[in-house]
Amino acid sequence: MASEEEEQYDTIHMGRSSIDLYSNDIGSPFTGINSFAAYVGGSPLNFAVGAHRLGLQTVLLTGLGQDPVGDFIDHFLRNEGVVTKFIPRNKHRTSAVLLGIEPPSKFPLVYYRENCADINLTIDDVIPLPFKRAKIFQFAGTNLSREPSRSATMFAAELANQNNLEVVFDVDFRPDQWHDVRAFGVAARSVLRLVDIVVGTEDEINASMVSADVSVISVSESVSDTQVKGNVEDAISRLFKMAPKVKAVVEKRGPQGARLHIRDLATQRVEVVDVPGYPVEVYCILGAGDAFGAGFLYGYVRGWGWYKSARLGNACGAIVVTKHGCANFMPTMAQVEEFVSSRGGF
Repeated sequence: MASEEEEQYDTIHMGRSSIDLYSNDIGSPFTGINSFAAYVGGSPLNFAVGAHRLGLQTVLLTGLGQDPVGDFIDHFLRNEGVVTKFIPRNKHRTSAVLLGIEPPSKFPLVYYRENCADINLTIDDVIPLPFKRAKIFQFAGTNLSREPSRSATMFAAELANQNNLEVVFDVDFRPDQWHDVRAFGVAARSVLRLVDIVVGTEDEINASMVSADVSVISVSESVSDTQVKGNVEDAISRLFKMAPKVKAVVEKRGPQGARLHIRDLATQRVEVVDVPGYPVEVYCILGAGDAFGAGFLYGYVRGWGWYKSARLGNACGAIVVTKHGCANFMPTMAQVEEFVSSRGGF
């Protein structure tokens, strides 16, 4: 049996975590909600839980407060088997999210993240991470919204590069987490030099290239599906020019599945591959993109190839949009295989 110092991991995930309170009154406007169900969420946490349920050994670095909410999240993660020994418990409050559910398209979302525990992750919190014993480092764009998390995340990406890990950037555009939405683009572009794979929606990819014109951004109640006008093909072309290491931009397209923009780094030729999704009836969109990311990473780490990895991601996302939560409802591989068996497989 390997010692702690020799234990090998597949992925390291860094960023936000929260207690997620989902409305139990489906279809009710926010003012009519009578009760909430308590779950666990936050983009990198969802990635870590989802990938672990599929079969990867995942490490999570987030920040938890010394409070009952932090205990709630820590308890969940330990029961899941996600590696939590690198998670600091600091003096700040653990994050919270409240969500209304009005299918098929209205999901009002409220974040409580002011000076929260995970945005106070520091460089000292990053140093102990097992970069020498992992394959992938994944982080979320919201990490870059404030210090000290911004510097800590960029430092982690640098260490990942130095240790030959591939770096996966989940664009994760949440406009209400930024003092100026244009600052998101500035921060996203500043980290691209360290990144190997970018994962985001069309709107998120467009947002990463926004500079002066804020009129192109239309914030929705859901925050997570904010619309950003622009030509995504042009945005991806600009992104590739700014990011010498990026080998692929994985564009999440909701019910349409995914579009892969795969670059041969030797020739600079970009191949575009459409990967169809799995049609389902939408119950709640929150967490579906993270489920896609977890499935995609599993396939990528296991050597499934771009197309099959994205099909697995699409299947995971399709399952989660039919559920009442994020991390708590990430599928296992057995559940995914059962789901795809009657839908044409991978």
